[in-house]
Amino acid sequence: MKVFFSDFFNVTSKTLKDYGAFNVSLINDLPVFIDPFLLFASKKKEYRALHDNMIAYLAFLRDKSKEGVISPGLVDHWFRFKEVKQNWLGFSKSGNNGSGLGKEFAAAMNDGLSTIFTDFGKEKITKGSHLEKICLIKDGVGKDNISDFTTNLIKGFLCEYTQEFALKHMKSNRTKNVQVNHAFFDYKSERWESKAFTLPYIDGDYVLLTPRDILTKDDTWINRQGLLGEFDGLVDAVPNEQLRAQVGSYFLRNMPTKPTKKDRARAKSRTIAKFPQLIDLYIRSKEDDKDLAKTMSAANLDEVESVLVKRVGELVDILISKKAFYETPGDTLEEAAKRVQYLKQVVENNDGYRFFWTAKGEPISRETDLHVIYRLTWFASQDDLNAEVNNGRGPVDFKISRGSKDKTLVEFKLAKNTQLEANLRKQVEIYEAANETKKSIKVIFYFTVAEHSRVTGILKKLKINVGPHLVLIDARKDNKPSGSKAR
Repeated sequence: MKVFFSDFFNVTSKTLKDYGAFNVSLINDLPVFIDPFLLFASKKKEYRALHDNMIAYLAFLRDKSKEGVISPGLVDHWFRFKEVKQNWLGFSKSGNNGSGLGKEFAAAMNDGLSTIFTDFGKEKITKGSHLEKICLIKDGVGKDNISDFTTNLIKGFLCEYTQEFALKHMKSNRTKNVQVNHAFFDYKSERWESKAFTLPYIDGDYVLLTPRDILTKDDTWINRQGLLGEFDGLVDAVPNEQLRAQVGSYFLRNMPTKPTKKDRARAKSRTIAKFPQLIDLYIRSKEDDKDLAKTMSAANLDEVESVLVKRVGELVDILISKKAFYETPGDTLEEAAKRVQYLKQVVENNDGYRFFWTAKGEPISRETDLHVIYRLTWFASQDDLNAEVNNGRGPVDFKISRGSKDKTLVEFKLAKNTQLEANLRKQVEIYEAANETKKSIKVIFYFTVAEHSRVTGILKKLKINVGPHLVLIDARKDNKPSGSKAR
């Protein structure tokens, strides 16, 4: 069964890894991102040159922002970019179509460059300039936005990197000479221009490879949550005593008498906006730990490759041996239910539990990873599988549909989820009404005895029975028979 780049283009995963490229899934995006800090921290001259070029472009935007109001058309061309879906990275769990960089991101960039960060590119506290700095001032601009923006700015390099691999390791009938939009920026015309490259080609589109050593699984090394989390230490680190007192005083004035967690976060955000020197102090501390950034990113990427690449490939092989998993019996509810039961059987009785544990011996801790795994095992179906369907009442994990009258909803949850009880009590009923269907399945994974006790206690309290439409999957590794310990 073809799932990853190596499968579709008949190259070995070792060849990709030796080249330094990440073996992406061509079924749906994997949850990894390009971190621009890894370009800055790299010992490779070509990476540092890419980072310098990114900063030069931001300096160009800064100068244009300082000149005055930029026309909407130029804001779109200079600040708003589509997601580079051809690298198959990011948040999308169904296919590779992300949202890209919208008006909110463009507005945050333009406003930040024209007001708070007018010294961008000329910082005195930090060792260098950083794209991420623009996004530290505003909530809602996260790693996916940073990664998308970075990917667009280095798109020409990614094309050259992939072209070199394709010409060296791939058959010519699996590549195509394509004109790639937004390949480089011409400072004379002040326009993004296209360029032709020979790239892997499949299903009417080209594919881009990305070097492993610029990717991260979790947040970018410089991120807003980290800034807020280190706020107190940053205030203490302000070298000027008078300025330090002003920062502390301003923060306290923005706090109510009995502050909540949200009040504290709001006061921190206002203080950071008022005293952007705190941002430079935070960035300098992250620069000083650049070797740790590289080490942690490499370890996190190894975990992704272990769980979501190697082990999912093995899981698909097991499911292939059970032909009924990829057949279509009856309506969508029957098909979804049967696939869940096969998945349960594989996890509990066929060594499948190990696919949900990391190389460090830790269980999958995020529901998003469960969703990716389920999507990777589902794709060989005639049905329409949509992830994160949102009908105005919150997203549901998956909606399987066969025409307008046959729809089934599937929700995946971890037993440790703090909102599990509330979810079980009302969420599915809300989703069924929103999606105009009465068919749904809830799947709950547990990894310890305590988690199993918790979920069974909740079910007992709510008087809900386990059955075809509410399935518990035992992913424990301490209660499996000795025959299932093969690795």
